[in-house]
Amino acid sequence: MAVDTEAKPTAKEDVWEILKVVVQALAIAFVVRVFLFQPFVIPSGSMENTLRVGDYVFVSKYSYGYSKYSFAIPTFFWNEIVPADFAGRFWPGEPKRGDVIVFRKPSDTNIDYIKRLVGLPGDEIQVKDEILYINGKEVPRTRLEDVDGFTPGGEPRKIAQYEETFPNGVKPHVLDRQSDRNLSNTSVFKVPPGHYFMMGDNRDNSSDSRAPDGGVGMVPFDNLVGKAQIVFFSSNGSFVWFKPWTWPTSIRWTRLFSLIH
Repeated sequence: MAVDTEAKPTAKEDVWEILKVVVQALAIAFVVRVFLFQPFVIPSGSMENTLRVGDYVFVSKYSYGYSKYSFAIPTFFWNEIVPADFAGRFWPGEPKRGDVIVFRKPSDTNIDYIKRLVGLPGDEIQVKDEILYINGKEVPRTRLEDVDGFTPGGEPRKIAQYEETFPNGVKPHVLDRQSDRNLSNTSVFKVPPGHYFMMGDNRDNSSDSRAPDGGVGMVPFDNLVGKAQIVFFSSNGSFVWFKPWTWPTSIRWTRLFSLIH
């Protein structure tokens, strides 16, 4: 009679194998998050209708190179491994007008913002009667279908939507609530070297580079975290992962895995 001589793993060996798999998975996830892609959730409507509250996006960390903000590691650890006199980014990449970018707020680098890059170093940016001007030239815009929205009092209303055409051909869709806020008419902003001018696509509901006092102001290159590439998940706020019966009505299915333009 044949005898099975194959050694069977012990319970201790099984646990060790599981632990090795878990550690390897965590290591891979860490590398991906630090060097490649980092997930972010959209908490406000400043980028509507491009990005909506409840969208989850992947941001590519490698698009503009790496700084202490894009590495997503504690500042004290960065200070230990990087020379004190180092200024700038490792393997820098050039941001392009129209990119949707996550960055650290210059006045409080613990806060992440997401906006669209409108002005490059040396540009002059101005808004006059809701119209964007880049280097003295009006940015053409075409009226699109209105989108559903609400008044400050919560009443349903239609909001005007436009397609702008940037000088490099990028065509963002922006909202115009026809507000009387100062953001609709600004002075001329001169973008200094090494900085960028950011604006939300929801033009009348965005704290951005048009508001230097208490807002965003000009964003230094080092503050850029990465480029928003794709919406990988989206919920209207009622999604609960352990309640599958909420999924059909709470998930915005048409937004899943949609590219960000």
